[in-house]
Amino acid sequence: MKQSQFKKGIIYTSIGSLWWGVLGTIFFKYISYMGALEVVIHRLIWTCAILFLTTLYFRKIDIFKKILKQKKNLLILFFTSLLIFLNWSTWIYAISTDRIIDASYGYFIFPILTVFLGYIFLKEKLNDKRKISILIVILSSIYLLFNLDSFPWVGFLVAFFWGFYNLLRKKINVDTDIGLFIEALFILPFALVVSYLIYQSGNNDFTFQDPMNILMLILAGLMTVIPLFLYIKGLEKTTMATSGLIFFITPTSQFLLGFFYFNEPFSTPKFISFIFIWLAVFIYLKDLYENN
Repeated sequence: MKQSQFKKGIIYTSIGSLWWGVLGTIFFKYISYMGALEVVIHRLIWTCAILFLTTLYFRKIDIFKKILKQKKNLLILFFTSLLIFLNWSTWIYAISTDRIIDASYGYFIFPILTVFLGYIFLKEKLNDKRKISILIVILSSIYLLFNLDSFPWVGFLVAFFWGFYNLLRKKINVDTDIGLFIEALFILPFALVVSYLIYQSGNNDFTFQDPMNILMLILAGLMTVIPLFLYIKGLEKTTMATSGLIFFITPTSQFLLGFFYFNEPFSTPKFISFIFIWLAVFIYLKDLYENN
């Protein structure tokens, strides 16, 4: 791998991670005055529209048609479409209810959860460091169960949905953007029906009387697709270890924004659990760096 390409990969991956962690968090927090359901519905609708245009622009329509003929891949993409929709819904809900710190907890444990799921379902081997990381996450979870008032269930749902999403996507070899486009198409009919019902009830924020709301909801699609493209582009030019290290910019940014900028409450039990998680992440990253 050429050094210049590797450096470009680091830049792409870093921008994508920062975008998710900083710009994405601030943007979706800013539009949280609109209904969480309407935001996530329009996020999906406009993501689908943007990916349709990029599929045409990058001349990937033949790839799209080829996947449509693969029943196994389509079935898996149907289930991953449900998982990514639930992940997005949980994340938007977390932001709109001042639970950004809790959601960041989920993205901190997500890579370690992915390792555990790979061991359970894909029979991937675990070394001692990864076993220790998983054990620490389990201990942190048990500790939080004894302090239910501080239990970051939103974070666990984010990690659960995103972890199983990645597990299923590992089973198929599909371009990230085309796969996401097909996933969005699966949910699109439901999204359009819900959008219509919201409009009929008179609770819609997507209205020509307020063009700024229309612009913000359309931008929700761009705020989804752009960091995804940047991160995947960087992943192609770097190593798994490098991109794995850089990914933690996302939950770190979310945590710092939630604590320092949005002044979310941070109880002592939650602080203790985060110490456990940061220790697990450190061990995991050290192992990732040493073995890749």
